[in-house]
Amino acid sequence: MPSPSFLSLFSGCGGLDLGFVNEGFRPLAAFDNWDEAIACYKRNLGTHIQKADLRLGLPSPLALRPDVVVAGSPCQGFSTAGHRKVDDPRNRLLDSAVRIGLALSPRVIVLENVPGLMYGSHKTYIDGACELLREAGYRTETISLNAQSLGVPQNRKRVFLLAWKSNVAPIFDVKAKPLKTVGEVLENCDGQPNHEPAEVAHGSNDHKISLKIGVGQKLCDIRRGSGAVHTWDIPEVFGRTNANERTLLDALIRLRRTERERDYGEGDAVTMSRLGRACKFDAAPVVDSLLMKGYLRKVSRRVDLKFTFNGKYRRLNPLGVANTVDSYFGDPRYVLHPTAHRGMTLREAARIQSFPDTFVFGPSSRNQYRLIGNAVPPLMARTVANLVRTRLLE
Repeated sequence: MPSPSFLSLFSGCGGLDLGFVNEGFRPLAAFDNWDEAIACYKRNLGTHIQKADLRLGLPSPLALRPDVVVAGSPCQGFSTAGHRKVDDPRNRLLDSAVRIGLALSPRVIVLENVPGLMYGSHKTYIDGACELLREAGYRTETISLNAQSLGVPQNRKRVFLLAWKSNVAPIFDVKAKPLKTVGEVLENCDGQPNHEPAEVAHGSNDHKISLKIGVGQKLCDIRRGSGAVHTWDIPEVFGRTNANERTLLDALIRLRRTERERDYGEGDAVTMSRLGRACKFDAAPVVDSLLMKGYLRKVSRRVDLKFTFNGKYRRLNPLGVANTVDSYFGDPRYVLHPTAHRGMTLREAARIQSFPDTFVFGPSSRNQYRLIGNAVPPLMARTVANLVRTRLLE
């Protein structure tokens, strides 16, 4: 039988497409609106990609009749890592993907996005997509996958909406693959393209912080566990504290999470009376000192930690998996190499995403990390391609 064909929408640099190609699918056309993504795609997958504003549909009517249409429309409006605005204009691009797919009338349509699409007010978007597909005669099924169970050393959850034209009702079971660790995939990077390690400047604040962050740890004031290194644990950068000040800071971490005022957020500011009772000493002068040193901030008549981020300078564990690769992976202030005092190189980020070393990105820049971070891991994509080929086409 001839190889099944596919057409790609919102293709990015081509992670989803690479998975389908590696599973034996034949690419007919691809479309994206970002010049850097298009250049990267052409360099690695072919010149069949075109620039198009897919809000307006395809640039011209196509005589192509692909077996499969795949689409990875933007996820930023659905992601819990962002502001999750229900009216984010990018959310409507899911509908654009469905309508373009239906116009091409393929046997199968595959839509990829983040789990945030599946709950809250945002669920109306996927519900609307399913309704359109079913009205056009497609059956639908949504499957959730985590990259780390598919041989990708990364905690990355994604949902795939599969739509097909037939009466088959397959079971989309996916067998887990052996766990791949960060340390395994980072071996022997020297000499590979896009691998240009650059350690932070010796003696800089970044370097001083990096020295204090152990494997699997992060700079985080709002947690108490062994994985959190507090700013007051690095006095050479953030300033010295005394025993009473550290006692109060520790009490504040606990109180802001256990005695809640709101039903959202990581924690709440704490009253002076609660702090005093928890510390068993007069909290007022200690709070004043910590406000002056920059460890606390006033919130109306309450106090809270000044730094309430959930973690920076995260040092990857070579024996475990990485957090989700994103556009900040090259910045040591967000992610640290398991053993070196630096961020991750493009090649290291690409390997954690399961891109082969033959897949070459442009010169190191925030946009190149964004290309890698936005992509579907090719091994995850190949798993989905295998389901499409074996359960829906053959």
